[in-house]
Amino acid sequence: MTARALPDICINFEILPMTIHAKPAPRAQEPSIRLFRNDFLEALTHVHPIVPLLFWSPVVAWLLWRSITVHQLPADGMVLIAVLGLVVWSLAEYCLHRFVFHYPAKGPVGKYLVFMFHGVHHDAPRDKTRLVMPPAGAVIVMFLLWQMFRLVVPAPWIEPFCAFFIVGYLVYDYIHYGTHHFSMKHPALHFLKVYHLRHHYGADGKRYGVSSPLWDRVFGTYPEEEIPGRRAR
Repeated sequence: MTARALPDICINFEILPMTIHAKPAPRAQEPSIRLFRNDFLEALTHVHPIVPLLFWSPVVAWLLWRSITVHQLPADGMVLIAVLGLVVWSLAEYCLHRFVFHYPAKGPVGKYLVFMFHGVHHDAPRDKTRLVMPPAGAVIVMFLLWQMFRLVVPAPWIEPFCAFFIVGYLVYDYIHYGTHHFSMKHPALHFLKVYHLRHHYGADGKRYGVSSPLWDRVFGTYPEEEIPGRRAR
């Protein structure tokens, strides 16, 4: 099936000429880009930034409550699983951003999907309703990840692991929102703001980590000119 064969009422193909690799100039305000012609589907792509916190916080609380009161997991094990969940999230954040959201699709359908999930953010990076993931998509992603994680993380440890994985996701979501809308004057937060904006507006892209540059350093996408004692070639 070709892209044009899909229902026209659903997909707004006028956005296809846009590209995820474009380097838009920063603007104070931007019009929101319409992804779907259907009003209901279009509404699902917009979300108030407080929604992920309101939606996922009860899930995290429930999983931690079960871990402590139902399964009575030991404190030292909870600390270790918390660190593991946060580290795995940071790796997932990097891999999703680099290999999925920046996937070099060839066909029109693939290009549309990449644009819908992330390219729209690069074309309108200050659109406040598209800086955090809508629950409709996040639930699907989290369900698939839960099924994958339970193959390697035994019960009942899968519950606190996923709780802290979600905490890592929420931290990422609000750091990402802050990089586009807050001054972030604390040195560590200001570094993350500049780091991420250079991903958007820098000449080389790179810098796929948002909440941390750790995996950029590990996988060689941390620009050499930013490494102390090393100059760009």
